[in-house]
Amino acid sequence: MSVIYILWIRQLKRYFRSKTRIVGALGQPMLFLLALGYGLGPVFERAGEGDYVQFFFFFIISMSILFTSMFNGIEIIWDRQFGFLKETLVAPVSRVRIMLGRTLGGATVAVLQGLMILGISLLIGFRFESLSGLPVALLFMILIATLFTALGTAIASLLEDMHGFQLIMNFLVMPLFFLSGALFPIQNLPPALGMVVHFNPLSYGVDGLRGALLGTYDIGFWTNFNVLALGMVVLVIIGAYLFSKIEV
Repeated sequence: MSVIYILWIRQLKRYFRSKTRIVGALGQPMLFLLALGYGLGPVFERAGEGDYVQFFFFFIISMSILFTSMFNGIEIIWDRQFGFLKETLVAPVSRVRIMLGRTLGGATVAVLQGLMILGISLLIGFRFESLSGLPVALLFMILIATLFTALGTAIASLLEDMHGFQLIMNFLVMPLFFLSGALFPIQNLPPALGMVVHFNPLSYGVDGLRGALLGTYDIGFWTNFNVLALGMVVLVIIGAYLFSKIEV
């Protein structure tokens, strides 16, 4: 457990020491909120769908968690290029523990990002149903962050080129992001688009967050929880296997 804890705390220290990383990670969701949330809000309201800004807050929360989680994998490539990963892997400890420590650290950072975005959202007008939904929302944040951090780790374990990782991440992240139901309601979608949205694991995280804080689920609490929990377990196992095969 000491190995997992040390690598977990290392991820947190790297995050808090990088002020530009914190500002950048908070600035991008706020830009989306201003450009899309307040820009499309009047159109959404005229269509009779209610307050779009209230609906849109889950977009920026899930976006912050997704981006931070997935791009955590780039630190593996960075550590490989600068030799730290080699020193870690040749240590007499299990590689699975190393992977778990890094994954839990990256997931914790992503959850902290999500909580900061939620706090900012409350300051600028977002309101949720009751405080009892916050623990459930935190649960879904943890599931989303761990699932996608494990996915980023698995992909980074197969790559050595940082630029290649960024291209693959953008190729995966943008479809996951835009087809998650965070931007638009998922009811009454065309069959093909509805199938894609329900195949996307982030859709269950977004619906879980929205249901926890607003009290209305489109998919259902247990379906959201089970899909995310199963996906998290599967990707952690795959990530651990691929990480254990890294050659130094």
